[in-house]
Order: sequence, then structure tokens, then C-alpha cells
Amino acid sequence: MASSLVLTAGVWAQKPPLLAEKHVAALANELSGERAKRNLEGLARFHRQRGSEGFHAAAELVAERLRAYGLSDAAILQFPADGKIFYGTQRSRPAWDAQVGELWETSGPAEQDEKPQVMSGEKKIASYEAEPVALAEDSESADVTADLVDVGEGTRESNYVGKSVRGKIVLVSAQAGAVQDLAVGKFGAVGIVSCAQNQKTAWWGEDENLIRWGHLETFSANKTFAFMVSLKTARVMKERLAKGERISLHALVRAGQHPGSYEVVTATIPGADPKLKNEEVAFSCHLDHQRPGANDNASGCATILEVARAFEKTIREKRLERPARTIRFVFPPEIEGTMALLNGKPEFAKRMKAVIHMDMVGGGPETKAVFHVTRGPMSLPSFVHDVAWSFAEWVNEESYKFAATGQAGYPMVAPEGGQEPLRAEYSAYTMGSDHDVYQDSSFGIPAIYLNDWPDRYIHTNFDSAANIDPTKLKRAAFIGAASGYFLAQINGADYTNLLAAVRTNQFERIGGVMRRASQLGEDESEKLLRQFGKNEERLAITIDSMIPVSLRGDETRPPLPHLDRQLEAILHGQNPNTDGKNIWKRKPEPKGALAVFGYDYFADKTKAAGINTPKLMSYEGLWGGGEEYAYEVLNFADGGRNAQEIRDAVSAEYGPVPLGLVVEYLKAGEKNGVGEEVK
Repeated sequence: MASSLVLTAGVWAQKPPLLAEKHVAALANELSGERAKRNLEGLARFHRQRGSEGFHAAAELVAERLRAYGLSDAAILQFPADGKIFYGTQRSRPAWDAQVGELWETSGPAEQDEKPQVMSGEKKIASYEAEPVALAEDSESADVTADLVDVGEGTRESNYVGKSVRGKIVLVSAQAGAVQDLAVGKFGAVGIVSCAQNQKTAWWGEDENLIRWGHLETFSANKTFAFMVSLKTARVMKERLAKGERISLHALVRAGQHPGSYEVVTATIPGADPKLKNEEVAFSCHLDHQRPGANDNASGCATILEVARAFEKTIREKRLERPARTIRFVFPPEIEGTMALLNGKPEFAKRMKAVIHMDMVGGGPETKAVFHVTRGPMSLPSFVHDVAWSFAEWVNEESYKFAATGQAGYPMVAPEGGQEPLRAEYSAYTMGSDHDVYQDSSFGIPAIYLNDWPDRYIHTNFDSAANIDPTKLKRAAFIGAASGYFLAQINGADYTNLLAAVRTNQFERIGGVMRRASQLGEDESEKLLRQFGKNEERLAITIDSMIPVSLRGDETRPPLPHLDRQLEAILHGQNPNTDGKNIWKRKPEPKGALAVFGYDYFADKTKAAGINTPKLMSYEGLWGGGEEYAYEVLNFADGGRNAQEIRDAVSAEYGPVPLGLVVEYLKAGEKNGVGEEVK
């Protein structure tokens, strides 16, 4: 079979999309995966929790690199964070720092007034100095000696039946923050040891040596400490306790919350057009994470840092023309820093026309990562995602051609990296990073989301620079840089090529929506297809935001592709009769998603108002769950849709959902002050 696939150079030769080949060549030749990885290694040295000394050191490194690369306006913006200030729906979280975190097994009685004795031959169970991930974020200072009690998962009262945990340290398998109010607040435990595992993927629980990043609840009244241990360590402890053996632990912690600031590093490459330079195309990442946090997310930060360097150098050397629009680079703490930036500096949000967000873009083969170019939510259709996919698909083809034949015009291979094909996926919207903030209806900024998933080492001590592939960094940098440069300089002459890219990708989306429609009954299938048609028409109109009709010289907008008569009739048919009442809209303030980072605005306000948690929050649809439904219900509540239309829109995106659940959620939002019924 292999012999039938022998190819000659040039058989698959394909012109680069959207940009002139000289621009593609300038970027491909300048972007360096090795340089990106060297910067990544520098960032991975720091334990980069929000507001911490480690985060500040990382921010200073990024700002210094930006200035060294020629971006003279590089600055670190500060937004106060004390637990009281709100940035839209984000309650600011106080800074958290740690100096010491040690967990020892001791001999002798576990009495508070006795000095513990370290057992001969024993080693420390956990050390913050050696592995910062071992101490859960938001741990408080402690110096206690106590017996260890195994309470299983630790999230249910039944886990504590028949067990005396008051004054003891509990061993749990759930995240520390999920058990602290029960274990500490209700049953009187003095601390927590957790062996919580990573997100469930095919590799979940496979490596017993992984230590997962842990965190306590920032705003819990039951302050405590927690240590994270590997599954192997916990298993041995459980076996010993099950045999009736006593385990006495000594925990020494010097850590805690304190008033601080969210720090956001930013810099620009100014645009050349007198008018358009006030518009911006932004590159975004998130700088915070535990050490090492290499793929998550030193990789995204190092990659856009490399994009900044390559842009500045190629523009200075006149290999690239200075774009019409300004290009901005933003390095905040994840989600909460972006919330602070867009709410604290609203002029930033007004200037941004599009965002390229990178969160985990460097995973090599060992991580088992799949690279995604993720579209925006259906509530915010935009052509910008077609731009990104056009470049990603071209890199897919070029890198596969090189892997299969050894020859390609643009293999995008780093000398120190791998030579495997990229195989990027064009994926439907998924939540979980700063792109959620930009694309929330409060801001409405379309965001290209480049990301790896799954990643077997995410949020663990094994998320190290050794598992990062310079070739992957180079390819991610190119896709982001080419997309950003095209969007920053786009003009009327680009209209025809852009229209072709949108049409090509529409065919791919049609295939996906038809497969989904085949899973539904006739009524829901028609609603899904109708919503798809509306979205494609709205997507086409977004081209006007970057290429007004006055620039392209005609009134034409990209039509839907040719479809069979039945589908075409559905897409262009009349809307079904719907009840004109019950129209809903999101209020302009506060801005931001309702479930943000370390704080759930909706849950907090719902509890304060005495409202039951809406059932939509726990609903599981065919293609999404409660958080996704809630995010999009609020986004679709634009003052022009009634509840039935909102229900149909989110059903097309995530699967059919009962109308009553949508109405219940909208009414809860009205009581919370974030939405209202239009009378």
C-alpha cells in the first residue's frame, strides 16, 4: 500500500492562503521554535500564581524581552485586587504567596504541645521548595502535628460517618477546595492531604507519580492548608491506615492571601493607517500557573512573545509592511486578569477588533496533545475563525507533505523539534480560557483560540519544558502570526480571497451540522438547520466590520454555498410561529461571564437572593453541559429574541434543551440583576 502513495515534490504544491507569498516566507523564515522554547524555559522557572512574587518575576521577564525586541512601550499594568473590588462580574481575588510548605511523617504522640520528631530514615512527604505544586493555592500558615484519617472522596457527609476527624488531617481523593467546608468547617479537621487526579482523559490515573495542582476556595470562611500528593503516595497511606496503622503528620506552612494587584503585561506594534491604527488586533495568553506550567501556559506566552519579536524585526527590515491596524500583545493572569483589563480599561475593549488567544500550544508527542483551532460560540459568528483555519489547514497540508515525502515548500520544522505532521483540528467552541471573556456578549470581540487538548500532563508536576516541541511552537506561532497580520492589514483587495476561504469552510461546517441533524427528530433537526443558516448569514455580514463595502467597491456579501433543495428550503424558510412575549436581554452592567475564576457571580447572587440553583446549570445535552448552555443563553439574550428563540439557538449548539429550563435560568438572571424581560 505504501508504494501507491509515493509522491513527487510539487504534486501537492499549494499557494499559501490569504497573504502574499513574500509575507508568508518572511514569517516562516523568521519565527523560531527554539527561541520560543528558550523563553518558555525561563518562564517555567517561576511559580506564577496571581499577585505573587513568582508572577511578578515572570511579568518582568516578559516586559524585558518585549523591550529587547524593540517594543518600546512595553508596560506592566496593575489592577488592585483585595477580595472586595469587582471588575465586572469578577470579584478580585487577593494575591497569594507562599514561602514554606513542608509535610513530614513524625513519630510519637500527635499532641499540639509536643515537638514532633522526624522518623529515622523517613523523607519529607511534600516540599513546596522542591515542587511548589505540592502546596495547594490559597493555603494558610500552619504549624501542626496531627493524625491522618482517610475519608475517601471527602465531598459527602457519608464519607465521615464513624470517623473522628476533629483536630486531624484528612486524606481525600477530591480537590481540596471541594472538601474544605465540610472537612474543616463542619467536622473540625485542621488540614487536608489530597491525591486529586487530573481531568479525565484516556490517560487519567495512568501515572501514579503525577502530583496535580491543587487549590482551596479563595473566599471560604474555613481557612486551612492542603498538600497535594501523588496517587502512589496516597495509595500507600491508605493501605497502612486500612491495616490499623497510625500515621502522624507534621505540617509547616508559611503562606497566605494579602492585598495585591493583578499585573498585565502589554505592548504594541503601532499601525500605519491614520484612522485604522486606533483599531487593534490583540494577541492574548495567560501568564499565571503553577511551576513548571510549561504547556499550560508558558507555551502560549512564549509563542506570542516570539510573534512580537518576529513582527518587529521583519517590519523594521521591511520584509513586512507595517500593518494598518495596531497589533497588541497581552499577558494577564487567566480570565480574572482579562476581566480586570477589559473592565478597568474599557478603551482596550473598544479598540479590539479580533483576538488571537493561545493557551497550550506546544505539547510534543509525550503529552498526547491534539492541536485545535477553535471557532467562536454561535452567539458571535465571525469570519476571523475562517482566517485562522485557512492558515492552519495549509500548515497541516505542508507538514504532512514533508512528513510523507521529505519535501515541502514550507515544512515549518524547527531544527531541534519533531518532524511529524501537525494534524490540527477545526473545532466547535469549547470553554475554559480567556477567549470566553472576549467573546462574552458584554464585549463581543471574536477570538481565535489555539489550544492543545487532551494533554496528559496538564496541571501536574510533569508539565515540564522537556515535553514541549519547538516545531509545534513554530507552527502555532505561524498560524497566529499569519492570522493576526492578515486581520491587521486587511483591505478591499483581500475581499475575493477571504470570500473563497469563508465559502470553503462553510462546506466543512455543513458536513458537521448535517451529521448532528441526523441524530435528532424532524422538528429539532429543522430548527438546527435553520439556526445554522442564520449563523452563516450573520457570519458573512461580519466581513463588513473589517472590509466595508466602500473599500471593496460592491454590495455583494458571501452567499451560502449551493445546497440541495430540501436543505436550502429549510435554511431560507420562514421562522416558525413563536410567542412574541417573553423577550429577554442582558443588562449592560456588570460585564463578563457569570462563572468566572475563583468566584461564581451567578451562584453568589443566587444564594443571596434565596433562589434555587437553576436546573440548566446541571443539564447535560448531546454536545455540551450546563456551563456552556448558561453562557450562551445569556449571550443570545440580546433584546431581540424571545425565550423560545433563545432555546432553539442554544439547542442548535449543544443539543435540545427543555424550554422551561431556559426560562427558569433567564428569570433567575433577572432576580440577580444581570438580565431582564423586555416588556
